[in-house]
Amino acid sequence: MRKPGLVASDVDGTLLDSMERVSGRTAATVQRVVAEGTPFVLVTGRPPRWMPTVVDGLGVAGVAVCSNGAVLYDTGADRVLDSSTIDSVTLHDVVRELHHELPGCAFAVERTTNGARDRVDDQFLAEEDFRRVWPNSDIRVVPTDQVVGKPAVKLLALHDKMTSDEMAAVAHEVIGTRLQLTYSTGAGLIEFSAAGVDKASGLRAVAAELGVEQADVIAFGDMPNDVPMLSWAGHGVAMRNAHASALAVADEVTGTNNDNGVAQVLERWW
Repeated sequence: MRKPGLVASDVDGTLLDSMERVSGRTAATVQRVVAEGTPFVLVTGRPPRWMPTVVDGLGVAGVAVCSNGAVLYDTGADRVLDSSTIDSVTLHDVVRELHHELPGCAFAVERTTNGARDRVDDQFLAEEDFRRVWPNSDIRVVPTDQVVGKPAVKLLALHDKMTSDEMAAVAHEVIGTRLQLTYSTGAGLIEFSAAGVDKASGLRAVAAELGVEQADVIAFGDMPNDVPMLSWAGHGVAMRNAHASALAVADEVTGTNNDNGVAQVLERWW
């Protein structure tokens, strides 16, 4: 492809190495991209509150697509620009049905506030069993009716005895087209956004706002939640360590995330 007009990259397994660090080579390359005036957009399953360390490691800020496309977030101003939510009725119905069809699973939701650092204890709410399996310090444990009681940008389902592939196969049959189903790890965690909301929809909105044509977008990713973005971009690049579904739709395969795969491609132009 010709020199890209916009660079988009997934974070975990793509931009970050296996120690969750941005390498010096990758950071320097991204800084050259931005210095020449080309937008660099992080497109991730992470919520806004998990973005500051990534931005600090890169040394550049800008608009990021978070929560698998559900949130547009200005990392420099620490401000949520837009969000798409799952309504509480759908949350209630889906959680009830999946509790029945996937016995032993536990649920959590992600909600947005104005900024990443605002009311953190209101952003990630989960059932007790969710925190038992995934003891993350950000999680606030609440009863199920509070998990589903308000709209959320993301619903997460966790099972400690199933793979994500296994869970997704069951959940897809149950949920149908009511929600967008994806996952970014194989370790028994699947994620839901509002119908039609994915990384491609979020990136498409940013590209349109910036006046960049689809054909001029290059995107990097490694997991099933990156597949819509890799398919939509003018040039989709999968990491060598990518899931088979990402490799299948990519226009190109680069090095692994531990081998500066993103930088390897971008250094052709910067």
